[in-house]
Amino acid sequence: MVQIVFNEISAAEMAALPKEMQLDLLAEFQFLPEELDDLDATKFGVVERDGARLFRYRAKDYRIYFARVTEGITVHRVLHKNTIRDFLFRAKLPMTEDAQLGQQKGFWKLIEEAEQTRRK
Repeated sequence: MVQIVFNEISAAEMAALPKEMQLDLLAEFQFLPEELDDLDATKFGVVERDGARLFRYRAKDYRIYFARVTEGITVHRVLHKNTIRDFLFRAKLPMTEDAQLGQQKGFWKLIEEAEQTRRK
């Protein structure tokens, strides 16, 4: 059994969605952590910075950012795709989406906020 933990921020982001959308996203977000070693590029991406590694999972119009941990998976953020797309469009960065995200301080600030809420 794989444990999926939503931190406070990602849980709040999920709770803000209609119940039907929550169920749809969770129904799509089904895989084993071992599958992360051989990613399906149509659904997954990897964002890296300074040794930190996050996975991005595409589910409907949302992106679920999570990390593999010993216990299973920790979900850091659940963001609508247009949030990131609009950001990238405004920044006009000439790289892949995941490479662009990995280099943006604003993105990592979103992730760090979520990690800090867990520590309080």
